[in-house]
Amino acid sequence: MLEVKNLTAIRDERVLFEGLSFTIQSGELVQIEGRNGTGKTTLLRIVTGLGDRDDGEIHWNNVNIEADRDSYHQELLFLGHQTGVKRELTALENLRFYQAVHAAGTQEEDLYQALTQVGLAGREDVPVAQLSAGQQRRVALARLWLSRQKLWILDEPLTAIDKQGVKVLEALFLQHAEQGGIVVLTTHQDMFADNPKLRKIKLGDA
Repeated sequence: MLEVKNLTAIRDERVLFEGLSFTIQSGELVQIEGRNGTGKTTLLRIVTGLGDRDDGEIHWNNVNIEADRDSYHQELLFLGHQTGVKRELTALENLRFYQAVHAAGTQEEDLYQALTQVGLAGREDVPVAQLSAGQQRRVALARLWLSRQKLWILDEPLTAIDKQGVKVLEALFLQHAEQGGIVVLTTHQDMFADNPKLRKIKLGDA
């Protein structure tokens, strides 16, 4: 369970949000909505513990994330605007590096399968620097198929992804929620065709 309590963020003397509170239960899929400049990315970064807040608390499973940041981050997978992939490495090498950092012990065939899921079959050994922006984003998204973290926080994960890729990701997000995980994301795309499993939290004026 993720709890945001009385959260306030001020940037450049402008209040983005104030006294913001919400709770997200295991098994929920939540989209953060709002116009550009309402603080969506700021909110996600604060919730991950990477951004500063002016007031409020974040609790994960009833524990303040400041009290046990390491344990919280072990349960968290965050994908931001930047892909976070190493351009000098291949797609496959990036996944190997990611898995080694997280001591996940994933089999090599799982890495190939993850890249196949994001449409990079046959390009596993191409340096990321030679891939298109959309393909580079797919390398980062492949981490989702390997993730054992319960909480996924995703900032515009559908950027530069085609319609078929969006459908594949939608199915993965729903599967993660159905297995008891939590997905919190921002997107400018219309997702899930009013699927009742999707809950929306709106920032800024209604």
